[in-house]
Amino acid sequence: MTERKLVSIICPVFNEEKSLPIFYKRLKSTLSSLASRYDFELLFTNNRSTDDTLEIISALHQQDPMVQVLTLSRNFGYQASVLAGLTHVHGEAMVVVDVDCEDPPEMIPQFIAGWEKGNDIVYGIREKRIEFVVMQWMRKLYYRLLRLTADSEIILDMAEFALVSAHVRDQMINNNSTFPFLRTEVGYAGFERTGIPYTRQVRVGGKTHYNLVGMTLFGIGGFLSSSTFLLRLSAVLGTLVLPLNLAFLIGSFWRGMDQLLPTLIVLDLSYVVFFVGILSAYIARIYKNGLKRPVFIVDWKKSILQSGSNPGPAGHFRTPK
Repeated sequence: MTERKLVSIICPVFNEEKSLPIFYKRLKSTLSSLASRYDFELLFTNNRSTDDTLEIISALHQQDPMVQVLTLSRNFGYQASVLAGLTHVHGEAMVVVDVDCEDPPEMIPQFIAGWEKGNDIVYGIREKRIEFVVMQWMRKLYYRLLRLTADSEIILDMAEFALVSAHVRDQMINNNSTFPFLRTEVGYAGFERTGIPYTRQVRVGGKTHYNLVGMTLFGIGGFLSSSTFLLRLSAVLGTLVLPLNLAFLIGSFWRGMDQLLPTLIVLDLSYVVFFVGILSAYIARIYKNGLKRPVFIVDWKKSILQSGSNPGPAGHFRTPK
């Protein structure tokens, strides 16, 4: 008899009390068609929700032991929440999917089928999104610029909605960055992969937690984690600024060259401000990485995990108080 494979479903959540019941119903219906061939574990990584999200998950666990929850000690952000889930599941393959159903859980069987064909990474390609055209083009432009300047491969139009095999997961969680940017980690890991195109859906409940400021900060952080292009650009600009200064010093012996001094001062100051700003951003990353603070901290009093997920005296399950 062939041993059944375990597939882990990881769902980052933050204040999703309205989406959770809808998502769970759709997910269970989807997984029922695979129940004869696979075992499943469902781990919600609770990014310190302030609504009834944790209570709803706890109630689901009472009726379905497959359901687990890992609650963080504070809101560490979406990427850290995904990383926490990847760290604490046990499947031979693991799928990351949001509970707002913008990424349809009905695609999971296609992901598993792609994995069974030998792909270590199967991801959704977001061909269309229901949002303003300007936002769509800004996203496309950002990731194409990132791919052009990144130090390792960036997979275009990919988000965290994906399946990865266990050995890919091991590579993703063994990084030393305090800002995990999982799209970069997937590209850096390599391995066999395939994408499945789809249209992103409308959120089924609640409000989105993303805004323009948050997306901008996320984009800057992702760029700093993926690319040293700006450092290299500073060096290239330096090779241009230095000859101009030398030319001015040599030319200062000739009459009329002093009129170029204000222009040269502005040029030099602009370069210094740019270089110091870029250098400061990267040094700050080095400093934070040097502190080696954990990317996330688990609140075990508000978590429910199957035995073996975390050793301790709490027994077979760690349950919320």
